[in-house]
Amino acid sequence: MNAIPLCPCGLGEPLADCCAPLHADKRRAATAEQLMRSRYSAFAVGDVAYLLNTWCPSTRPADLDLDPEQRWIRLDILDRVGGGPFDEEGTVHFRAHYRLHGQVGSLTENSRFKRTGKTWYYVDGDHD
Repeated sequence: MNAIPLCPCGLGEPLADCCAPLHADKRRAATAEQLMRSRYSAFAVGDVAYLLNTWCPSTRPADLDLDPEQRWIRLDILDRVGGGPFDEEGTVHFRAHYRLHGQVGSLTENSRFKRTGKTWYYVDGDHD
């Protein structure tokens, strides 16, 4: 019997029901936090196209190289301001834990998001 893979975003749902539909452009993130979680999951599964597509065009890099050795292992949402379904801006403060070359580390960021029409975009972030 095969185990159903859980979504890396940390909500405890199967990947196929959680962030995968966003990655496949079958559904849009309703909130800044949902976009943040789906982007974390995209980092975890190596979906560069989704990361670039959900990055605000005004701050998006031309390309993005992910380290294939880096394994994202846990996401903690520390705080959020705005970013609801009726907001146009929001911030999500998070800590993402990873393993790289046998070492465990974390990245803490206060990410800024904006909504254009019905679509949320990652703008940029400040690392702690």
